[in-house]
Amino acid sequence: MTADGHDKIRKSTVSKSDAVYRALKRAILDQALAAGTKLPEDSIGERLGVSRTIVRQALARLNGEGLIELRPHKGACVAQPSLEDGRNIFAVRRSLEALVVDSLIGKLSPQQIRQLEAHVEAEDMARANDTATSIQLAGEFHVLLAKLTENDILSRYVTELVSRSSLILSLYGRPHSPDCAVSEHRELITALAMGDRDKAGALMLHHIDAITTRALLKSQTEKDFPDLLAAYAREEGL
Repeated sequence: MTADGHDKIRKSTVSKSDAVYRALKRAILDQALAAGTKLPEDSIGERLGVSRTIVRQALARLNGEGLIELRPHKGACVAQPSLEDGRNIFAVRRSLEALVVDSLIGKLSPQQIRQLEAHVEAEDMARANDTATSIQLAGEFHVLLAKLTENDILSRYVTELVSRSSLILSLYGRPHSPDCAVSEHRELITALAMGDRDKAGALMLHHIDAITTRALLKSQTEKDFPDLLAAYAREEGL
């Protein structure tokens, strides 16, 4: 096989692994897959029409983000963080996101500011028609901010904490309006664009504190595993 052939196979495998990762992540954060649900590689592979190797790659990424647990000799399952875990996660996130803001003050280019504004516009469009997508985009806004710092370590930890926070909120959070995230994100962009360190820092801390206060216990409903992934797979082209 030629080098081009190998490259095409590699890209196809990566693309499928990304699609499986996204499908599983959305199913977990939407609580279609409840906390503690077992995630057998063979069953997921059959359901999504991919190999166990591809499923294993996706599960490794989800484990790295704290959304699943990989247990020796027992396989994978959806993570079951406690409220105490949640408090610890948000405490660390609060400090790291303050560092993100501090790192970006006076350094954002006009193009980067437009990129942030375009993301918030997408959040605004989604909030009226798709709450799940709106919440997902709200989390990705914070990931984007961290990436703009060009600090790979900071970006990696914020990405993980945003995923863990989303899981905590999906398990324990009380319903809220996506309007809050949109308006707060816009205010933060304005402060960053103006180079107002104090205001931007205060806005971010207030925003994270507001998210934290939504982490309140609520009851869970058990769901069956077999057909839960079908809709997520279709959306990812699997």
